[in-house]
Amino acid sequence: GELGDALTRAGLRLITYLPSHAPSRHREAVEALACTPEWDARMWGLEPGAYVRRRPVDERLTEFQRHWESVIREWSIRWGRNNSGWWFDGCYYADRMYRHADEPNFRSFAAHAKAGNAESLVAFNPGVLVPVICNTPYEDYTAGESDVLPTFYGANEPGRFINGAQLHVLSYLGRSWGQGEQPRYSDDLVTAYTDYINTAGGAVTWEVPVDPKGRIPPPFFMQLRCLGEARRLRGRLGPVPAL
Repeated sequence: GELGDALTRAGLRLITYLPSHAPSRHREAVEALACTPEWDARMWGLEPGAYVRRRPVDERLTEFQRHWESVIREWSIRWGRNNSGWWFDGCYYADRMYRHADEPNFRSFAAHAKAGNAESLVAFNPGVLVPVICNTPYEDYTAGESDVLPTFYGANEPGRFINGAQLHVLSYLGRSWGQGEQPRYSDDLVTAYTDYINTAGGAVTWEVPVDPKGRIPPPFFMQLRCLGEARRLRGRLGPVPAL
């Protein structure tokens, strides 16, 4: 909420990250929210035997989904228009949990996220995938998570939309997610790849490490500054698709 207030005053928009599951390292929350599947959910960090199932749960974790939708709806209403979007991680078990005609499903998930701002955008991350895909008709932009830089060619030449969802690519500038002392790519490559996706009408998110005080290390800060200056120059030289 405080970030949303500060960014709104600065004319910037906030997109919120949240997992699709309960906070997996908080056993009390996992059990109270009934995020206690009988199937193996170690992709969420829920190792078998790491929690106690207080009551029976169904295959779709319906009770948990209802709890989590309620939590997300409360945040959405509280933050209102200060939150412009959501990026939901961990939607790895979509066939089991969300691809159903009856609720809870992707449709109800998206509706609760948009309860406080109908114009906010949502993405549901299926995991690290190449090529970039649209995970569901109920997402507005692609999660786009990749540990390489996806390229598009021939019949797959990038356009603004992939099956109705805004093209968006997410990758990291460091050694891995949240790690690294120096950027793994040159400033020129980062700028060129951003231009490549932007020119097609798509958007790029670059993830950077932060130190324990929440600061971006200088090498990454300087690379982001270089990218920003290049984008401003490009904007003066010619039209640039809106992000």
